[in-house]
Amino acid sequence: MKESDSIVIIPTYNEKENIENIIRAVFALPKSFHILIIDDGSPDGTASIVRGLMQEEFADRLFMVERQGKLGLGTAYICGFKWALEHGYDFVFEMDADFSHNPEDLPRLYQACADEGFDVAVGSRYVSGVNVVNWPMGRVLMSYYASRYVQFVTGIPVRDTTAGFKCYRRRVLETVDLDAIRFKGYAFQIEMKFTAYKLGFKIKEVPVIFVNRREGTSKMSGGIFGEALFGVMRLRWAAITGKIKPRKA
Repeated sequence: MKESDSIVIIPTYNEKENIENIIRAVFALPKSFHILIIDDGSPDGTASIVRGLMQEEFADRLFMVERQGKLGLGTAYICGFKWALEHGYDFVFEMDADFSHNPEDLPRLYQACADEGFDVAVGSRYVSGVNVVNWPMGRVLMSYYASRYVQFVTGIPVRDTTAGFKCYRRRVLETVDLDAIRFKGYAFQIEMKFTAYKLGFKIKEVPVIFVNRREGTSKMSGGIFGEALFGVMRLRWAAITGKIKPRKA
């Protein structure tokens, strides 16, 4: 069995067009990464593709948790974080299945944490301008100014607050009270960054280029984006009232 200190968590729902290619792209990298798929009962057969790859080629480094029904992005990652901690990984990554996050950027996120000493590395679309490809201009503006709004309200020193391409050191996930994380959609990404920041962890933004998916269907919706906007005030209030605390030992 080839060992790795790193695992990439990829939540899936109807990603049959992308899942095998993204898995092979990660495993083709010079650095060894393991992959954990969290599949929410995809009716298109995504999980069947993953099971086949596990059995035929990648039994020692590809893993999957199958859940019944579409339970939300945030709960998928929380499930993955707990699995990664139980299995002893030191660096835990979030990445989408649709190639909007380039697998070749994974080693750069790893380097920021493993070599440069940061606790969280964020693959950032906005730290060096606006690096988004194939998004409609309206969506680019909505995403960019939503991040500015979050930064203004919370004071978090992160320009891409909704980014979902990240690396966490193990100690971050051990310290954050994962059961207290409440948001399920894109606000989950804000809540995790804000919580890590308020608990004193060091965050670095690593510039990446975000490319809109070419295959499959986007999971973004107005309701998900609205949760991110309106949930920010709750996070700010939690910080003011001292409710953001480390997990109890």
